[in-house]
Amino acid sequence: MKKIFKFAAISFAALSLGSCGIVTPISNNLTDTRVVLDRSNFKVIGQAEGESSATYILGIGGLSQKALKNNAINEMSKNANLKGSQTLTNITTQSSIKTFLGVYTVVTYTATANVVEFTK
Repeated sequence: MKKIFKFAAISFAALSLGSCGIVTPISNNLTDTRVVLDRSNFKVIGQAEGESSATYILGIGGLSQKALKNNAINEMSKNANLKGSQTLTNITTQSSIKTFLGVYTVVTYTATANVVEFTK
């Protein structure tokens, strides 16, 4: 019994303390934007970005993945300062997970888009 306990304690310590952090990009999710850009009636004037993060301790706390993604998109929209005939296109979101000692986790969503202005 002591050998099993000792093995379990050493295994837990090795797994928990073996790394300071892990970064895991999950995926790019495209939002379907319905803007017709088949004519020369627009110009790309810039790019907008927004970010949202949540912290979890032992998997508890923070917001849901969907809420984080929506907050990042909302932040991006605010940062874009759209005026007149401007809109956002090619909206993408990317998430990353940083885990520290298997206990402390930070999930971050970043949303980016092109700012387009219609000229006609």
